[in-house]
Amino acid sequence: MTSTIDYKNKIILAPMVRVGTLPLRLLALEFGADLVYSPEIVDKRIIASKRHFDGNATNTINFRSHPIEKSKLIFQVGTSDPDLALQAALKVKQDVSGIDVNCGCPKKFSIQGGMGAALLSNPEKLKSILTNLVQNSGLPVTCKIRILQTKEQTLELCKMIESTGVKAMAIHCRTKDERPRQPGHWNIFKYIVENITSIPIIANGDLFQRSDIIKLKEMSNVSSFMIARAAQYNVSIFRKEESLPLIEVVTKYIKKAIDVGNNWPNTKYTLTQMYAECSKEPEYKDLVKSKSYEDVCKIYDLEPYLQNAMTTNGIFKNVLLGQSKNLKRKQDEINTVANSEKKKREA
Repeated sequence: MTSTIDYKNKIILAPMVRVGTLPLRLLALEFGADLVYSPEIVDKRIIASKRHFDGNATNTINFRSHPIEKSKLIFQVGTSDPDLALQAALKVKQDVSGIDVNCGCPKKFSIQGGMGAALLSNPEKLKSILTNLVQNSGLPVTCKIRILQTKEQTLELCKMIESTGVKAMAIHCRTKDERPRQPGHWNIFKYIVENITSIPIIANGDLFQRSDIIKLKEMSNVSSFMIARAAQYNVSIFRKEESLPLIEVVTKYIKKAIDVGNNWPNTKYTLTQMYAECSKEPEYKDLVKSKSYEDVCKIYDLEPYLQNAMTTNGIFKNVLLGQSKNLKRKQDEINTVANSEKKKREA
């Protein structure tokens, strides 16, 4: 029996590679997000993964989740194969409440693999992927697309997607060749909403503040809204009240990352992305130079919080131990290669 999830009248954290990991998703939910999407993960990668609990993974972590987010967590898969897509969905079925197929990523890796935006020009392949997931995954299925060159072509694609039995469809209002600096085409949403009536349409693109959501709702009567860059810059955008100051959000994020034992490289990357529009803030230079949780906690006066976590938080300690093992293994590999090359030169 397929589980249910309501996609109507929702404000949603968009799938964002590297940024939308566990601590940001949990913070988004605390601030009021109705649903949160995982970063895109390629089907073969998640299929080959091994399940670990309580931060005990010693290898690269592909996907982390927490029971508290399960009822609102959508797993986005990158795929070009119906069978692999289904295997990936079944792999994470117990951890999430929905599956989303990425049909919009314009990056070279996705396109060359027949994934992401490549599926926009291969509708039969996309249809077979969605149909297989809808019929066999036991989870609600959605997809996220980009618009095509004309509104008529976009609608034709949307009608095909609607026919597969998906529960909702997210539309990013740019073509695969357009970039964030180019304004999105909000005018497409009214046309799609008027012609696709059986499922919610989720609008994505150029939603930077609450007033944008109100404005787009009035323009198009679109059902739900998916926020990406604005949530990356300040995830408190999901609050019904005005957003919090950046430094307050950053501090909350660091605490959340420590609480769940997020790996340091991902935490630092996300923090630097949060400052993408505020790189002149005095703490930013120190953040860029930081090399550990110890460094970043000094910047934000969180040393007592970190010390307490290192003493009492088993998950955080496990993650630090796993990182240490990874670093040692990588260093051993480097030393082995270096010694081998040295012996060849001496010979």
